[in-house]
Amino acid sequence: MMDSGAHEKRPPILTSSKQDISPHITNVGEMKHYLCGGCAAFNNAAITFPIQKILFRQQLYGIKTWDAVLQLRRDGFRNLYRGILRPLMQKTTTLALMFGLHEDLSSLLQKHVSAPEFATRGVAAVLAGTTEAIFTPLERVQTLLQDHKHHDKFTNTYQAFRALKCHGIGEYYRGLVPILLRNGSSNVLFFGLRGPIKEHLPTARTHSAHLVNDFICGGLLGAMLGFLFFPVNVVKTRIQSQIGGEFQSFPKVFKTIWLERDRKLTNLFRGAHLNYHRSLISWGIINATYEFLLKVI
Repeated sequence: MMDSGAHEKRPPILTSSKQDISPHITNVGEMKHYLCGGCAAFNNAAITFPIQKILFRQQLYGIKTWDAVLQLRRDGFRNLYRGILRPLMQKTTTLALMFGLHEDLSSLLQKHVSAPEFATRGVAAVLAGTTEAIFTPLERVQTLLQDHKHHDKFTNTYQAFRALKCHGIGEYYRGLVPILLRNGSSNVLFFGLRGPIKEHLPTARTHSAHLVNDFICGGLLGAMLGFLFFPVNVVKTRIQSQIGGEFQSFPKVFKTIWLERDRKLTNLFRGAHLNYHRSLISWGIINATYEFLLKVI
């Protein structure tokens, strides 16, 4: 005998659909700092790549801005964006890690370590910067692709990676020390000063005003840190422009550059003014894009 309730209509059960959706929402929330950082980096790299190439020539050869521009003109438009794939990959990944790991590690340390917040955030910034250094091979290859002395040896990222393979894994990480020094220190200052600087800016009452404040805050910090660590990047560029041979220490390479540039601080900082303006624009774009996406997602 069939159950009399078998033909009764039952309301659809929505519990399972909510259970299916909620984990996805949670995952997006957990990853939003990585996603926002990566998108901000992509946006910036596409806009400022030509300026970066001019700056690179000045760091490597100690030439004036106009001479670097003339070099790029002689190379032609075809080579202007030569090597952009690598910085797009590197910047997108490293800035995703920079912002994402800083937030995750800060939360983790604050839960398990009884220390002031500025201390835990400082440690998290150093650890995030250290993790970014995993991608040193990408920065290494960019240096080689932007140096016109290597134009006849390889024409793309894949060929540059193959050229280093015969020298061993250590060749991919040539220049690691200055990168670790730069990443850790700059991260601590960036995350530590970002909040206080924004607090001293005029109060933002509209979305556009918030965007402007975030651009100014990021730009000022980027310009300051870019100028402060400019000599470190000069040494890093010289170290990474070499293929094979002796692995020279940071102090030794710095001393060589110092002597080559007549022991003048102004010569060591040649190109720093362009780096200042590039960093002002780049980190303004990065910080404004990051904060905007953080509110939207």
